[in-house]
Amino acid sequence: MLKFDEMYTQLPFEGSDVRDHYKTYAQWLSRQPGATMQSRREEAEMIFRRVGITFAVYGAKDEDGSGTERLIPFDLIPRIIPAHEWSSMEKGLVQRVTALNRFIHDVYHDQDIIKAGIVPAEQILNNAQFRPEMMGVDVPNQIYSQIAGIDIVRAPDAQGNGEYYVLEDNLRVPSGVSYMLENRKMMMRLFPDLFSQNRVAPVAHYPDLLLETLRASAPPATAEPTVVVLTPGMYNSAYFEHAFLAQQMGVELVEGQDLLVKDDFVWMRTTRGLRKVDVIYRRVDDDFLDPEVFRPTSTLGCSGLMRAYRAGNVAICNAVGTGVADDKSIYPYVPKMIEFYLGEKPILKNVPTYMCRNKDELGYVIANMKDLVVKEVHGAGGYGMIIGPAATNAEIEEFKKVVLAKPDGYIAQPTLSLSSCPTFVESGIAPRHIDLRPFVLSGKEVQMVPGGLTRVALKDGSLVVNSSQGGGTKDTWILESASSPKAAAPAQSQSQTAGVKE
Repeated sequence: MLKFDEMYTQLPFEGSDVRDHYKTYAQWLSRQPGATMQSRREEAEMIFRRVGITFAVYGAKDEDGSGTERLIPFDLIPRIIPAHEWSSMEKGLVQRVTALNRFIHDVYHDQDIIKAGIVPAEQILNNAQFRPEMMGVDVPNQIYSQIAGIDIVRAPDAQGNGEYYVLEDNLRVPSGVSYMLENRKMMMRLFPDLFSQNRVAPVAHYPDLLLETLRASAPPATAEPTVVVLTPGMYNSAYFEHAFLAQQMGVELVEGQDLLVKDDFVWMRTTRGLRKVDVIYRRVDDDFLDPEVFRPTSTLGCSGLMRAYRAGNVAICNAVGTGVADDKSIYPYVPKMIEFYLGEKPILKNVPTYMCRNKDELGYVIANMKDLVVKEVHGAGGYGMIIGPAATNAEIEEFKKVVLAKPDGYIAQPTLSLSSCPTFVESGIAPRHIDLRPFVLSGKEVQMVPGGLTRVALKDGSLVVNSSQGGGTKDTWILESASSPKAAAPAQSQSQTAGVKE
């Protein structure tokens, strides 16, 4: 199987040429004593622990018994992407997210895509994430997913060149942006000299863009919208991020019990009395938002929230019902959506996907499971899936029974040879597989900061990058082109080091 490394032109590294966009960094790295890099790794871990940048894991997922709170391992070697590659990726992401938002609006209104026979009706109407309660509900600017996290992987083509593919679309409550921001702060703190040698595009303005996006979704009559971040609470796996983003945007972090609905408006309890809420950036799943409409036993949401929402008196970001578009069974139709709604050819490719609900494709998947990755359509975090080449015969046979029992609950994809990036591991520097999650914001316009969260599979040969399964993260550098203003680099270093927590 062909391999592609982001930094080196061939594997193993020894004697290999370095790719052009990594050359400045590679020269710097070659001058660093091993002891210095080790002490920087320890310093990074100490700071992350002190700041409380953790990820919670629960129950059976807590495989090694280390408790619920874990640090996400941070790797010192950045993932670097040249300006021209990012420019093409950015255009592809804007195109994709625009089409997905059009699709969600269509699903809850005229359903033209069903009438045109492009997506089967049962794929949508029988989807667990389809919310009939949203039929005919108009949301501000017809935007349903204000914050999208699109997972992108790179794999070699037939000539061995790296090609980008979209692995999945996260449109409900995508997480991970706080790690992108903190990783950059950490790199700038540990290696300030690197940022004077490399034109790295800044990411520190993400909270400003996020707040701008959220405000743009406020009910039309609101001059100065009040924005809140709704969290399930401190025991949620991404609670650090909820608190971090609220603090960075300068808005209140609230739980369901802090909110109430009166006269179809949402109010927040404060020490000075009730205050009207206009925009809720929710980090709570649909099922738990409103016990009147969804799960009656939920204590995480607010009773009556959907009444206020339908009346147009509050915006919920991302909108209720967005999950119908990020289901893995809908993913194969996204290229057709782009052509249907935008009249354009997709810029970013999908990974070829077999839908087990189709008899012919099911037969192929069952016969070739040892070569495929098979995923549950509602699965997340690297669970509910099997990686054929890494599984035993017994595991494959067992998983075949699971798929055959509920074929419409599974899709399959070829096992991609994910690109690798040099990574510090116990044995030294070695290639490890990576992916990338850029964060796309849709308000008055679609925009994003140059970069994203690069996740790395720290186990040798592993393709699973999820933090809940032992994955780590890297800083992601988008190199600005030589035509960019020279002042960009110093300005960034001032803004991004400001507010580094002790």
